[in-house]
Amino acid sequence: MGLLLRLGPNQSALTLREHITLGGQRALRRALSMSPAAVTEEVRKAGLRGRGGAGFPAAVKWGFLPKDSAKPRYLVINGDEGEPGTFKDRYFLERDPFALLEGTIITAYAIGAHKAYIYVRGEFEKAMEGLDGAIKQLHDASWLGKSVLGSSFGLDIYVHPGAGAYICGEESALLESIEGKPGRPRNKPPFPAQKGLFGCPTIINNVETMACVRLILDIGPERFLAMGVPNDGGPKLFGLSGHIKRPGLYEAPMGTTLRELIYDFGGGTIADRPIKGIIPGGSSTPVLGPEHLDVKMDFDSMKAAGSMLGTGAVMVFTEGTCPVKVLTRIAQFYAHESCGQCTPCREGTAWLDRVVRAIEEGRGRPGDPDLLLDVAGQIMGNTICALGDAAAMPVISFVQRYRADFDAHIEHGACPFAGGAV
Repeated sequence: MGLLLRLGPNQSALTLREHITLGGQRALRRALSMSPAAVTEEVRKAGLRGRGGAGFPAAVKWGFLPKDSAKPRYLVINGDEGEPGTFKDRYFLERDPFALLEGTIITAYAIGAHKAYIYVRGEFEKAMEGLDGAIKQLHDASWLGKSVLGSSFGLDIYVHPGAGAYICGEESALLESIEGKPGRPRNKPPFPAQKGLFGCPTIINNVETMACVRLILDIGPERFLAMGVPNDGGPKLFGLSGHIKRPGLYEAPMGTTLRELIYDFGGGTIADRPIKGIIPGGSSTPVLGPEHLDVKMDFDSMKAAGSMLGTGAVMVFTEGTCPVKVLTRIAQFYAHESCGQCTPCREGTAWLDRVVRAIEEGRGRPGDPDLLLDVAGQIMGNTICALGDAAAMPVISFVQRYRADFDAHIEHGACPFAGGAV
């Protein structure tokens, strides 16, 4: 348990009364006593970078809103959480909704939005029911409506079900989905801050980012920043899965090393087997090896190591695991989830899926690993949204790191691992 992860694994969802007992409302009242610009400055001082995966500074994003537009402003919270291996936002959506909602109200106040939408992954029915109930409670308690806690600021929050597609986690496809259109990414520019939901200025933030905003206004930006690393402040939620003794969701300071997460929090690997690979931030992030155990889990350190922090979803696999089979599952996912709008992604992800699967099934040809690198390289940077890159980066990193395993599949005409177990 910590400042963000306030509930243990066996505790039921927080009620509004319990939220207030734990300090809830304190951050909101403090924010309402300040100017919107002062709230934004607090978030800037805290060094909060968006927790959705890209790591863009939250306060800087808010500052992109046009100051001379007469159109209404919207706040949209991305709770689609479709990245394989990621399960941090679901904690707030299902078990601690008031932390999310209080942060949403504070953010809406800071950017001057009077309507906010929380876009929730369509499969999270329990989360949507809980959020609807929590929002009703906040209306009854005057946290929402025409006068938030007696102030001159008014806000309404709506829960919108997702469209059941990974692509709808991309911010502009998410906006299209809310507007009732197919979830396909938009060309940029214009960016959502200039022309977003219903053609109006819009800020899109992640669920965990909202919980961090509440925490910053509660404990102060200096303390929040001190919990992380310079320019990347605060605690972070990390999901551990794979061949881990104690898989689960953990809170740790930004900048905690992979070794600390895997061995101190996760208890090490199953049967203490040596690590073969670590996917550090969700399935789209390049795979790392055991030599990276002392790399810090923050945005800049992960980039320097050749991967990405992403969502902080750490997936570990140990020796004896077939990396080609791991990649087969990843490649199949992205081929299935491509919206088909961009030719490099539509055709390229299907190619990657077919070639990786052929290698795993013993039908690979000697030139296939190089073909994978070539096709993935042609997808990178040539699509409207980042799904193409998300599909290409794992392929490039797996082929480069485990080239001998790919070659062994091709040479022997079969998976050399015992059943290719994952």
